[in-house]
Amino acid sequence: MTLRRSLEVVGPRPADDVWDRYARPERWPEWSPQIRAVDYPEAVLRAGVSGTVRGPLGFPVRFRVLTVTPPRAWSWVVSAAGVRLTLWHTVEATERGTRTLLAIEGFAPAVLLYLPAARIALGKLVSG
Repeated sequence: MTLRRSLEVVGPRPADDVWDRYARPERWPEWSPQIRAVDYPEAVLRAGVSGTVRGPLGFPVRFRVLTVTPPRAWSWVVSAAGVRLTLWHTVEATERGTRTLLAIEGFAPAVLLYLPAARIALGKLVSG
């Protein structure tokens, strides 16, 4: 069963800085507790480029960047253990910082399990 869910997180960090933390995969472990390392051949996100993230137990999760859309949006597909999730991210400047939006679609149990971790990570992404 496929499920699509979305969430929104707001924080005080400037949108350009939040975008830089997204656009440079080497920075993902700074704000995402579920990511320990990223293997990615480019310095910044680029559509069509693949990489691997490693979680707390070192388990490799393959990903491919689908789109990078100015000014601050991107999408990717993540695959592990036969489960595939597609994620869409948007970063928007607000009067007091940044709003980041995430939409995620895929195997329903995986989507539901990932949402709490995503909310924590996005909170760290936009916090000061």
